Amino acid sequence: MGIPPPAVSVVAVATLAVLGLAVFACRWWRRGGPSAPSPPAPSSSQDDDINRPLISDNLDDDYSGSNNNMCSSAVDESGIQIDRSITSPRSHDTVEKGVVYPSESHAIEELHLGNTLKRTAAANGPTPDAKHIRRDSEENNHTGSIPVKDIIVGSNLALEVIAGPSHGTNHYMQSGNKSMLPVTLGRVPPSHLVIKDSEVSGKHAQIDWNATKLKWEIVDMGSLNGTFLNFRSVNHPDVGSRRWGEPTELEDGDIITLGSSSKVQIVLQNQQPVGVGIASDPMVARRTGKKLHMEDVSCCQFPLVGVQRNIANILSQEETKERVLSSHSASDVLRYAFALTEAALDHQYEGCTATILLIWFDQNEDCFAQCANLGDSACVMSVNGETIIMTEDHRVISKTERARMENLGYPLKDGESRICGLNLGRMLGDKFLKEQDSRFSSEPYVSQVVRLTKACSAFALIASDGLWDVISINRAVQLVLEGKQRYNEQGSSTEKIAHHVLSEARKLRTKDNTSVIFIDLDAMRRDP
Repeated sequence: MGIPPPAVSVVAVATLAVLGLAVFACRWWRRGGPSAPSPPAPSSSQDDDINRPLISDNLDDDYSGSNNNMCSSAVDESGIQIDRSITSPRSHDTVEKGVVYPSESHAIEELHLGNTLKRTAAANGPTPDAKHIRRDSEENNHTGSIPVKDIIVGSNLALEVIAGPSHGTNHYMQSGNKSMLPVTLGRVPPSHLVIKDSEVSGKHAQIDWNATKLKWEIVDMGSLNGTFLNFRSVNHPDVGSRRWGEPTELEDGDIITLGSSSKVQIVLQNQQPVGVGIASDPMVARRTGKKLHMEDVSCCQFPLVGVQRNIANILSQEETKERVLSSHSASDVLRYAFALTEAALDHQYEGCTATILLIWFDQNEDCFAQCANLGDSACVMSVNGETIIMTEDHRVISKTERARMENLGYPLKDGESRICGLNLGRMLGDKFLKEQDSRFSSEPYVSQVVRLTKACSAFALIASDGLWDVISINRAVQLVLEGKQRYNEQGSSTEKIAHHVLSEARKLRTKDNTSVIFIDLDAMRRDP
């Protein structure tokens, strides 16, 4: 039984729209008592997988079209902006000093994704019509994964009067066009949607885009005859007092009733900046015919607003959000989220690896991506044909882990591939080992920030060690490119591409749970 995976999600605030994708691999590292076993003697048959680097330091080993020598200038002609040090996946950002964060930790709460606001029934108002029922978006469920919500950073909204004296009148608005907002519904100009109905007040209701919640909202402006959403009152309880009601979220298919006869239908077209596909497989019967328990958890959350998670909690602070936007970096946010998660875990003999990719957009709608990881799952990005490794290998055999331990004054012996029987040097949990051996760590690797303009062609791939045990970084990138070419014309291409990559690991008979998250960033591309 592995550790319940820590909850990591995403946030969208004001113009900071963030997408969080994570893979957690939970492991019961030791099956014996609390005593740590002695390191086994190296064996070529037993440690073939262990002694092979998780990520090759030479990206040209098997795919000549890929290299890690990114341009050193801030912006090149292709439209990608990358810090000079991004070419080295071993470099770390500097943690900013004097940062104040909330102290609460929500690391091990049960995930509840896709919850929507439930309106309370009104005491009076028109009777619901069965034809006018809100059409909620469906959530896709994936084997071994958490449902993926619709990923939205903007929205177009159309209003159409479908009943009453002004039947057929319509109005259109865009969330990103501030000159069009807010929109007033009323009987006389200067209302944007003029409804010539004696029961409609001069200024009856107002619709605006909530950039924090990424939702359209309606508010009654103190009308005399009330405003009803799906036949439930949303005006102030004291009708006729001219007091404004509380903002209420709108969804596609909602029906707004002004007074008793004028009805306005809502039509939403959400703007999705990225496509996300998730595929998972426990890879049953890979070890001596024994069925494997699925220990991986993959999740995607957007937005984080209203979600009780560590990253959401940190980014709920206005100063923190402003600093991320101005500095174009979430390094300290990611590190602190991992620290809170580690502090909340009280597992002595169990450990968990984690890889998190954070994506956000600034006021110019440029895209920023930054990754943090512990353990042996990994993330790779491809930008305009260039391959960028976003994670670090924390297995004991990796160069970075061996160098870290040598800097601590406890160098590993030649050929030593395990510490206390474990082949990982960094993980969440496993408190007993960390107390016994200071070489174990919960400090995550945090990548540099990759900045993408609208002219970039890019994607990202996150996967657990089940994939990387049998497929190299370059081969994985090649598989994605093959999948994009094969499924490009199909609406569900992201899911198909994720399964295409997963199927290759299955063909190569990987011996571990395998989870893949594919993120298609071409959806945000705009050719000049």
